[in-house]
Amino acid sequence: MGWLPAQGRLAAGLLVNLAASICIVFLNKWLYVRLGFPNLSLTLVHFAITWLGLYLCQALGAFSPKSLQPSQVLPLALSFCGFVVFTNLSLQSNTIGTYQLAKAMTTPVIVVIQSLAYGKTFPLRIKLTLVPITLGVFLNSYYDVKFNVLGMAFATLGVLVTSLYQVWVGAKQHELQVNSMQLLYYQAPMSSAMLLFIIPFFEPVFGEGGIFGPWTLSAVIMVLLSGIIAFMVNLSIYWIIGNTSPVTYNMFGHFKFCITLLGGCLLFKDPLSVNQGLGILCTLLGILAYTHFKLSEQESNKSKLVQRP
Repeated sequence: MGWLPAQGRLAAGLLVNLAASICIVFLNKWLYVRLGFPNLSLTLVHFAITWLGLYLCQALGAFSPKSLQPSQVLPLALSFCGFVVFTNLSLQSNTIGTYQLAKAMTTPVIVVIQSLAYGKTFPLRIKLTLVPITLGVFLNSYYDVKFNVLGMAFATLGVLVTSLYQVWVGAKQHELQVNSMQLLYYQAPMSSAMLLFIIPFFEPVFGEGGIFGPWTLSAVIMVLLSGIIAFMVNLSIYWIIGNTSPVTYNMFGHFKFCITLLGGCLLFKDPLSVNQGLGILCTLLGILAYTHFKLSEQESNKSKLVQRP
């Protein structure tokens, strides 16, 4: 997308992430609910196709691999495994609404991590917008008629690991002076090797319900399609975070849950109570307030730069 202006490239990246992220939620939920495809095995397929896609990209000259030490990428690969596995387990165990809304808690957790570990400061009004977001997630989860403890445990672990992962993605790109493709090129095969080792301990490999089980052609096609879309999601996440920030990415990501919630109600008949609706509205208000304050802050910074002699 080098021929596009900077704003055009950012808009294109956001649109790709929006479409791919919504598709991957519905497709993965379908594979779990209707076909019973194993979670870790599907994640391994995602990682393998992501690496294959990056290999083809570098072979076509889209980027040049940069030599990195395994120890430099290992923490990111571990958090990547945890991020994808726990969020997929949350999707498998919860309704789409609870799964999607629980992800909104990533933003408050990222703010806490960046404040405590990296010394980054956020204005009070930005911090206050996290209150309705957190309250909305609590209301939705508490009044979900399909609430289950295991599902919320997976959702909580998913939020914690995802927050660490997204903070490290931005930090590692700047620390190692690599772009999104160069970093993911090393991380994807490392994450695949980790999953390949642990899958036999948790899921069948052959036979009914295993990754090499008697799946129909349509099931295989859907799994491969899920992997291709996952590649697009992973690449766009890296690109957006590398060109903006983890918090900005998450605030954009929260708008996706509106479409996802509607799809969950229509495709999987997920119930939605009045109190859950209030929780969703509360979260949306927090998101809108954050966006307004963030845009005002950016305009203020631009004005200061213009006025500087």
